[in-house]
Amino acid sequence: MSVLVLVAFVLVVIVGLILISVRLVQSREPASIEDRLDEFGTLDHPPTLEEIELSQPFAERVLVPLLEGLANLATRVNPQEGMQNIQHSLDLAGNPYDWSPMQFLGFRLLAALLLGGLGVVVLVIARQMALARRIILVGVMAVGGYYLPSLWLKSKTSSRQREITRSMPDALDLLTICVEAGLGFDGAIARVAEKWDNELGREFRRVLQEVQLGKLRREALRNMAERIEVPEVSTFVAAIIQAEELGVSIAKVLRIQAEEMRRRRRQRAEELARQAPIKMLPALAFLLFPAIFIVLLGPAVIRIMTMNIGIGGLGGGMP
Repeated sequence: MSVLVLVAFVLVVIVGLILISVRLVQSREPASIEDRLDEFGTLDHPPTLEEIELSQPFAERVLVPLLEGLANLATRVNPQEGMQNIQHSLDLAGNPYDWSPMQFLGFRLLAALLLGGLGVVVLVIARQMALARRIILVGVMAVGGYYLPSLWLKSKTSSRQREITRSMPDALDLLTICVEAGLGFDGAIARVAEKWDNELGREFRRVLQEVQLGKLRREALRNMAERIEVPEVSTFVAAIIQAEELGVSIAKVLRIQAEEMRRRRRQRAEELARQAPIKMLPALAFLLFPAIFIVLLGPAVIRIMTMNIGIGGLGGGMP
């Protein structure tokens, strides 16, 4: 029992360190100039570099440099193409915590080291295990720690894509209304981005920012489609670019796209409704039916067992 308690305690500590490191590598709001001037105005003398470092929390002084050091070590052996793939995966997930590819790679190495260290602790405690199994256990835990962040990133990507797919028909309806009311396409996108604070609205805001920085609108829209990789968004971007090149009315194209998106949403809902009975079968077979059998057959089984016990008692009392 003490071994299990020790392993559970070590696991809780490791998970806590991972969560702290996740929170620390996320983006921080820089202090404004007024706040920094007020901070220096209240001091009798300018702080030294050592005082500034000691004033920071322990996690920022230790964990963040450790994570950055692991990331620098990983970038030396990881090719540039691998870093580009990591950046693309982060873009698909919506850039959680504003991680850079180097930071995410360092986080993967940190998770591998922590889980591998947990495996070593388990091996030291469980000495009766064979040496080959110990080595395999440490390797499996280290590899699992390295790939767990990637699985988490894929789950974030899937949830983000589902959210964008659900909000796409309503966004196209609003775009159509704004364009038909006289707004330009950029103004309609700005209105949608102002209306909704979701993943699609944030992507529209990024498109507007890229256009304001001098990028062509078609390039900004293509970049948005690459960052999302949702078929509905790719179709919408292709239709807008084609309408812009051929001089077709964007309002008419948006109207057709909105009707197509609503039709696809209705088809997805019908497909999910058809899948519901099949998904309910495991719950019915393993949870509901056993409970019904217990309620219906339980009294009969108890009565039969009581009758058997009574008959056995009478038989045992006979000469």
